[in-house]
Amino acid sequence: MKIAVVGTGYVGLVSGTCFADSGNEVVCVDVDTDKVAALSEGKVPIYEPGLEKMVAYNLASGRLAFTTDLAAAVTPAEIIYVAVGTAQGGDGSADLTALWSVVAAIAPHLQATAVVVIKSTVPVGTNAQIYARLKELTDRECYVANNPEFLKQGAAIDDFEKPDRVVVGVRERHSEQVLRQLYEPFLRTERPFLVMTPESAEMTKYVANALLATKISFINEMANLCEQMGGDINDVRRGIGHDSRIGFAFLFPGAGYGGSCFPKDVRALAAMAADHDVASEMLSAVDLVNQRQKKVIAKKVDAHFGGRLAGKMIAVWGLAFKPKTDDIREAPSLVLIDHLLASGAVVRVHDPEAMRNVEAIYKDKITCCAQQDDALQDADALVIMTEWNFYRRPNWEKMRVLMASPTIIDGRNLYDPMRMAERGFRYYSVGRPAV
Repeated sequence: MKIAVVGTGYVGLVSGTCFADSGNEVVCVDVDTDKVAALSEGKVPIYEPGLEKMVAYNLASGRLAFTTDLAAAVTPAEIIYVAVGTAQGGDGSADLTALWSVVAAIAPHLQATAVVVIKSTVPVGTNAQIYARLKELTDRECYVANNPEFLKQGAAIDDFEKPDRVVVGVRERHSEQVLRQLYEPFLRTERPFLVMTPESAEMTKYVANALLATKISFINEMANLCEQMGGDINDVRRGIGHDSRIGFAFLFPGAGYGGSCFPKDVRALAAMAADHDVASEMLSAVDLVNQRQKKVIAKKVDAHFGGRLAGKMIAVWGLAFKPKTDDIREAPSLVLIDHLLASGAVVRVHDPEAMRNVEAIYKDKITCCAQQDDALQDADALVIMTEWNFYRRPNWEKMRVLMASPTIIDGRNLYDPMRMAERGFRYYSVGRPAV
C-alpha cells in the first residue's frame, strides 16, 4: 500500500518505518529541511533501540523515503497518517495548531478513496471536526479514521510489530477494511483488531495513559507512607502484585513519571472533563502526586546534608525520563538538577543517551561525564534518577575509592538496602528504610 506519514517525530518515524518494513511504500513528510536531509541519509535524530538500523534498511530497499514536499507524498497515497505533535496548551488542553495546518494542507491533494488516519493524540471529538473541515475544503465526503498509538519508548518497534491490540475509530466500512488490511501482518498471533467510533478511540488513548499514570502515582504515594510507618514498599508491592486483579505492571515506586505522554495526557483529559463540567478529582490528584514525587529525591538529598548543599559535589546517574531513550521531557532529573544548582551544589552527570539534550539546557552549569565512574570523582553523594541496566552492577570498590563519601540516594530502588550496608554505603531509596 502507498502511505504518507505527515510528521517525523517519535510516533510518525517509528510508525512509518515499521509500515515500510512490512512491505508498504512509505513517504514521511516534515517541514524541517535539515531533519529530512539527515533522515534521508539514515541519520535518526532520536534514540530508539533498533530504529536507525531499520530506517537504513528500508531506505536502501526503496520502501521508505523522506521529503518536505507534502503534495508529492499525499497525492498518490492510499492512506495518509497525521502524526504531528499536540503539545500541552497553557490551560492543560492539547494545542492542535499543527494538526489543523496539516488538515488544510493535505485537502487539495487527497484521492477520492484515500483514508486520512489521525495518529496524533487528540481531544475527543477532533476526528469529527476534521471530517467536517475536509468536507468543507474538498466539497465531498472524505474518509477519516482515528488510530491511537500505544508505543513504549525504548520498546517501540516491538510494540508496533507485536501489539497487544490495534484500536481504530471509524464511521464507515471502507476505512475499516483499509486499516484491517494494513495491520493484518501485525496481528497473525490473534491479537485483537478493535473497531469502535472515533470518539471511543480518541478516549481510549487518554484513558489508557491516565490509568497507567494513576498506578505510578498510587504506588509512589504508598511508598512515601511506607517510609514514615516502617514498611518496605517492595514487600508491599509483591504482596499486592500477585493478586491477579492488580498485577505488577507500573507498580514500581520511584522519582515520578515524565516523558511526552503521561503528564500532558492526564492534564488534557482533566481539561476535557472541565470543559464538560465533569468533576475529575482523581486526574488532578494523579498529576499533583507526581509533581510532588519529583521533589522527593531532592528532599532526601537536603535531609542527608542538613540543607547545606553549597559546594557539595553531587553525581547524578541517569537523565532520561526512563531507560532506552534520550527523551528528557518532564524528566524528574531536571527537577533535581534545578534544585541542586539553586542550592549551590556542584553537579556532575552521566547518561548514555540523554546528556546532549541536558547539556543544551544547562550548558556549563553542570559537567557531563563520558563514563559513569567519571561523575563519581570526589562526589559527596551519588543520586540515581534513571534505571539504566548497567547502573545495576557497578564496581563497588572503585566507587568507594572515587567518592569523597560513600552515599547513594537511589530514586529507582536499584539495590538491596542490606547489601548496600554490607558494602559500607549510606543508602537511601524510595519507600524503604535508610541504611
